Amino acid sequence: MKSTSHLRRFASIGVILAAGIAFSSMAQAAGPEIVAGPGADPECFKPGSADTKYFQWPAKKGPYRIALANGFIANDWRVQMIRVAKAYAEQPGVKEDIKEFKVISVGEDIAAQIAAVNNFIDQGFDAVIVNANNTAAFGGVVKKANEAGVVLLSFDNVIDDPMNIQINVDQKGLGRLAGEYLLKEIKPDASKLLFVRGPAGQPVDIARAEGFNESLAASGRKFDVTEVVGNWAPGDAQKVTADAIAAGGMFDGIYVEGGSHGSATAMLDAGKFVVPMSGETENGFRMICNDKGLKCSSGGTGPAQSSVTIKTAIAALKGEKIPAVIALPTSISYTPFKEGVDVFPALAASFFAGNNFEACKIGFTAEEIAAQSGDNN
Repeated sequence: MKSTSHLRRFASIGVILAAGIAFSSMAQAAGPEIVAGPGADPECFKPGSADTKYFQWPAKKGPYRIALANGFIANDWRVQMIRVAKAYAEQPGVKEDIKEFKVISVGEDIAAQIAAVNNFIDQGFDAVIVNANNTAAFGGVVKKANEAGVVLLSFDNVIDDPMNIQINVDQKGLGRLAGEYLLKEIKPDASKLLFVRGPAGQPVDIARAEGFNESLAASGRKFDVTEVVGNWAPGDAQKVTADAIAAGGMFDGIYVEGGSHGSATAMLDAGKFVVPMSGETENGFRMICNDKGLKCSSGGTGPAQSSVTIKTAIAALKGEKIPAVIALPTSISYTPFKEGVDVFPALAASFFAGNNFEACKIGFTAEEIAAQSGDNN
């Protein structure tokens, strides 16, 4: 018969071994390994800078469960972004890798979006994609995803945490280009500008405003800038632009972050002036600029970046090396816009150009996108 002390010693060893196994499992599921580049498909997954680190998760056998947790939904860009994501998930060569693609939009509620991501992690999804309502609020979510071995990716409004994959265009650069275009096109003595911004507090709005204001400051000229909030929606943008003009505003140039055709319509309806405009990539804006002979720049973030994010998630789940920060190309065009390339008269005004990423071999027909809904599924 073994002594009590001998039994206690075996028990202690058992506890240590169990703890060691648990610790080992936690270590294996503590997120991606940071590895040296180059990574997979460098033409598509272009690193944000020369200093960008690379992630590598253990390869998983597919097909995969992938979720998209969107926040703000109340504009055409977000609706098209979701439609494009759903269309991409059904394309040949992609659908074979996806067991389930789930989409939820929660509005502007930060806590609801965090809860949605946590729920997807708890449900065992392999990858979760986020367009964040608040980029600084997701640190706990990133930690939880990495501990669970879930690939977490963010795009457009990217999560401000170095341990998730961030996919975006240079939003600040887009604001800067918009300002530089107006500086080039307005008269040398012009000083009054109208700036139609996006939803207050949204990171994209903040970044574009920084770029726009920096371009004006760099010119060395003094400007009187009237700021209004158009929420990236044509109806809202039209109303606030009309109100600003009705209040006596005589502007020399207009920058609209989104809902650009609404602001252009308000300017033309007022009949007081016609000035250069910088706007987003809405088809309606480009049609108005061409039809009315306006001087316009049109640049932005293509809704199809959601499809690039899905492609990235699949590559990461297959064990490929992926840059922690992926830089998408900036798309900007100028009047006159070329039909069939930059502008599509047969399509709706709400349609956004920029749905093809040739470097990623991603492309869509208008019919593919229109066949999808922007609703939760």
